[in-house]
Amino acid sequence: MPSAFITGARGFLGGHLARLLVEQGWEVTALLRPGSDGQALREAGLKVVHAPLNNATELTLVMPPAVDAVFHVAGNTSLWRRRRDQQYQDNVMGTRAVVTAALRNQAGRLIHTSSISAWGQQDGIIHEEIPSNAASDWIGYNRTKYLAEEEVRDGARQSLSTVILNPCAIIGAGDTHNWSQMISLIDQRRLPGVPPGGGNFGAVEEVARAHLAAWEAGRDGHNYILAGVEASFLELAQTIGRLLGRPAPRKVTPRWALGLLGQLSPIAARFTGDEPRLTPEKVALISTRSRVSGAKAVQELGFDDQVPLEVMLRRCIDWMRAEGMLSAA
Repeated sequence: MPSAFITGARGFLGGHLARLLVEQGWEVTALLRPGSDGQALREAGLKVVHAPLNNATELTLVMPPAVDAVFHVAGNTSLWRRRRDQQYQDNVMGTRAVVTAALRNQAGRLIHTSSISAWGQQDGIIHEEIPSNAASDWIGYNRTKYLAEEEVRDGARQSLSTVILNPCAIIGAGDTHNWSQMISLIDQRRLPGVPPGGGNFGAVEEVARAHLAAWEAGRDGHNYILAGVEASFLELAQTIGRLLGRPAPRKVTPRWALGLLGQLSPIAARFTGDEPRLTPEKVALISTRSRVSGAKAVQELGFDDQVPLEVMLRRCIDWMRAEGMLSAA
């Protein structure tokens, strides 16, 4: 029975990967932060351990020795500058600690979940061979995802077997923070507008399977972009509206208007402490349409990047409805 150590198992992608590992007969140890409730994971067949993500000494103690695979899925996706310090601790120092623990415990292979954002903002087509420009990016998420990859590459130089996965946008059941927000707003007829950008969207089930394929067949020290179908945010919103039977915007919101909202929204957040829906960082990302090539992951990992947008949105909507997050059909 192969063994795995996974971070982020309570999250959207991590939850899918954890369940997939259990279904395929793996012995899975899930890392949670101290004080986090692990009952649901235990009921799903995982062993739960607690330790700070950025503490290499404690991670070494709770990580099984000679574990076959370490899946480092946890990450801080904040796009608010007030949380930059914590994001650096989570994404960079957390990855450094995971790499250190994997080396000390002689783990078989580390699969690191990064992001397409680790390449920063590019004008051309993003593929695995082009250099990143995110090292000094003003967007903290982009910069810390790149720096986290550098920690993984440092581990590889110390003989750790590593593969880095770079998903684009992910859609599917279990999403509570990402595209489910747009679905909820359209369901409530409260979506004020649609940003002018777009990107690639992959099914969460396929992204989870790609993690297993990376452990089995990924090339040492390589990155793999997990792309998916390409669509504009307007296409995304209109597809959601059609599936919900709700009206959706027919044209995009000008970037200048989004920029103004992105400057104003954080003002109110100073009093609530909650991350605002729009920030200058978020506006910058949703107002562009990145172009990517995911051919390498399709060819070498068997990643299915052709799941239709409507299919993955339907899975998310059905789950949200079953969880009482949407109005009745």
